[in-house]
Amino acid sequence: MYLFLISFILVYGCMHLYAYMRLSSTFNTSPNLSRLLLFGMTCMTFLPLLIRVAESFQLSKAALYIAWPAYLWMGFIFIFVSHLIFFDALHYSCRFALPHIFRSLPGKLFSRKICKIVLLLAATASIYAFYEAGQIRSEHVVIPSTKLPSSASRIRIVQVSDIHIGLLTQKKRLERILEKITAARPDILVSTGDLIDGKLNRDRSISDHTSSAALLDAIKAPLGKFAVLGNHEVYAGLPQALDFTQAAGFTILRNQAVALPCGVTIAGTDDPAINRKGLADPATEIALLKSIPQNVFLLLLKHRPDIVPESDGRFDLQLSGHVHGGQIFPFNLLVKLKHPIPCGITTTKMGSSIYVSRGTGTWGPPMRLFAPPEITIIDIVPRQPMK
Repeated sequence: MYLFLISFILVYGCMHLYAYMRLSSTFNTSPNLSRLLLFGMTCMTFLPLLIRVAESFQLSKAALYIAWPAYLWMGFIFIFVSHLIFFDALHYSCRFALPHIFRSLPGKLFSRKICKIVLLLAATASIYAFYEAGQIRSEHVVIPSTKLPSSASRIRIVQVSDIHIGLLTQKKRLERILEKITAARPDILVSTGDLIDGKLNRDRSISDHTSSAALLDAIKAPLGKFAVLGNHEVYAGLPQALDFTQAAGFTILRNQAVALPCGVTIAGTDDPAINRKGLADPATEIALLKSIPQNVFLLLLKHRPDIVPESDGRFDLQLSGHVHGGQIFPFNLLVKLKHPIPCGITTTKMGSSIYVSRGTGTWGPPMRLFAPPEITIIDIVPRQPMK
C-alpha cells in the first residue's frame, strides 16, 4: 500500500506539473496568479492522502467534505492531462513529420489553442462522466449447460462487483443498486470483491456502514448470497471487511466451494492482496477445483480476471471484476496491458467461460467515462447433450 501511495503521488504530481506548465503558458498568467495556480495544484496533489489521514483518525465527516472536491478534481485532471498529452504529442509529431505544412502556423499560438480546446472538452467530459457513473445498466447473459439436471429450470445469478461502499458510495447510491437487483429477481446473488472501501474502524466496528449492511442483508436470494474478497477489503482492514460482508448476508468463500441443490457448485478464491507478497498461490485454486466433480456446473468467483492455465477447463463460468472497464477513458487502454481479458463474456482456450464485470460502483472519482456501471444477470439454462 505504501509503495502504491508513493507511486501514486509521483504520477499524480507529474500530471499536475504538466497541467500547471501548459495552463500558465496558455493563459500567460501573471507571476502572482502563477504562484497561486502552483499552490492550488500542489494542494490538490496531496488531498487524497489527507482523506486517508482523516479516515485513519475516524474523522469521517471531514474525510467526506474533502473527498468530493478532491475526487471530482482527480477525474477532471486525468481526463484533461491524458488528452492534452495525446494532442500535444500529435501536434509536435506532425510538425516534425510535415514541416512544410506546419511551417506557416505559429507553434506557440497553435499549442495554446490546443490547450484551450482540450480544457473545454475535459470540462464537458467530466460533467458527462459524473452523470454516467449514476446510470447503472443491467447486462444480460445466457449460459446453456448440459450439466444441469434435465428437470431443472432457469437458474438466475445476479453479479455485483466493485461497489466500493465508503465515503462517496453510501445509502442513496446503494439503494439504486439494490432496486436493480430486486427487479432482476435473482436465485443467487454474488459479489466478486471490493464490496467495501475506505479505512474501517480499528476496533473491528462497522458502525459507520451499519445501514449499508442492513440494506444489503434485506436483499434475499432463494439459493443463497455468496461473496469473495477483493484487494480493497484488505486495504479497508480484513477483519472489519469480513464482519461487514457477513452482516450484509453473504457467505464468504475463501478458497472454498459450496454445492447447491440446483446442480450448481460455487467456488471462490481469495484475492492475491490477502497474501503479504500480493501473489496468488495457483496451487490452492487448482487443488480446490480438482476436488469438485466434473459432472456439476462449476461457478468460480474470483475478483481479478486472471485465469490459471491449469484451472482452465475445470470451471464452467468464472465471474470477475476489478478492472472497472477502465472507469475513465483512456485508462481502459492501460488496464488492458495488465488484464487483457475484455469486459463481457469470453470463451477460454479450454472451453470455459469468463464474464468480467465493468463494476457496479466507482473507485476514487465518482465518475465513469465510456464505462457505465452494471449489475450482471446470468441465466444458466439446461441444454440437452448432443447425441
